[in-house]
Amino acid sequence: MITLTETDMIQLLRKNNLNADTLQENVVELLRKNNLRLATAESCTGGLVSERITRVSGSSEVFECGICSYSNKVKESVLGVSGETLSVLGAVSAETAIQMAEGVKKLSGADIAVSTTGIAGPTGGTPEKPVGLVYCGVCTSGRAYAVKLDFSSASNRANARNYIRKLTSDTVLFTILSIIYEQMKT
Repeated sequence: MITLTETDMIQLLRKNNLNADTLQENVVELLRKNNLRLATAESCTGGLVSERITRVSGSSEVFECGICSYSNKVKESVLGVSGETLSVLGAVSAETAIQMAEGVKKLSGADIAVSTTGIAGPTGGTPEKPVGLVYCGVCTSGRAYAVKLDFSSASNRANARNYIRKLTSDTVLFTILSIIYEQMKT
């Protein structure tokens, strides 16, 4: 599993000459050009990825749906996350993120589905799962996987919760771009 930190994410954006504040415009444009549809299932970001996508004019052509699945009950009943996964591994796990993405893909029929689940803080962290630990799930027709984000270094910043949520949404949008570019190569 890939693990990204705050520094990794900032370097990836710089290396690819991308502006974090306009990633959603790049995503909508590439989805449209490639006739792809997107769906999201969000927990710790509370709909921020969906909001950023729908902020872009014309996003209705490419955005299928966004589910804000903050509670385990909704993760299980709407997205089909296994109750065993939630009870054994918890909501903040790679497996939960993958099952969330798979669930919203199945529900929506989208080409690309993404999910977020993590601890944005400032409370809720433990030594095993600190504030800033986030998993992003990805599901396409070819595969499903998770990306682990370690934004724990950001947990001491002013407005850390908002910053962690923003970094997570940046990472998800960057991941969507990467998926589309990868598909364009094949």
